[in-house]
Amino acid sequence: FSEAEQRLAREPPPSPLSGIGQRESYLLYHEELESLVKHIPTIKRARFWMTFSESYLTHLQVLQNVGLTSIEPIEYEGHQIVPLQFLKAVLPAPSSLGENYEGQTSIGCHIRGIKDGKPKTYYIYNNCDHAKAYQEVGAQAVAYTTGVPAMLGAMLVLTGEWQGEGVFNVEQLNPDPFLAKLGTYGLPWHESINNSEEFGD
Repeated sequence: FSEAEQRLAREPPPSPLSGIGQRESYLLYHEELESLVKHIPTIKRARFWMTFSESYLTHLQVLQNVGLTSIEPIEYEGHQIVPLQFLKAVLPAPSSLGENYEGQTSIGCHIRGIKDGKPKTYYIYNNCDHAKAYQEVGAQAVAYTTGVPAMLGAMLVLTGEWQGEGVFNVEQLNPDPFLAKLGTYGLPWHESINNSEEFGD
């Protein structure tokens, strides 16, 4: 997608987020789309959705409009500064904001295809509570849902359950030991099978 297409790709979400409800979702580029279609070539369509509040988008639009998201250096009082780096310097550190986060993340995959000659839909997801994550590790749920899978991946390599030489994307590796441990480290997952409500087109 071009930047303009990303901004305009605002659609109703493909389904309500389980346990969270309906949210306005935005179709975005994300790097795993490239590796998934490479390593699972039978995929006919892969899309990545993310939700943002209107407040978040308004703030981002204002910052963009006044040039503070630019990575092009500008002259300021005899010095070259990069607006985005300046913005990072004046905003609070993200780690300092975790204590006040509320709500949940919802990360999942909606899959639709043919299994044993019959149409099948499958939805696997995890919801993670910001406040509970902060109580446990002093970070909000976005950091929690990033850190736990990375830790588990390292553990599976160290224990020999994931093996191989070189660099791998996770979809190239056996998901079973990963999913077996994920819930015990604070990210329980749930699944919904052949529930057509999850796949409104």
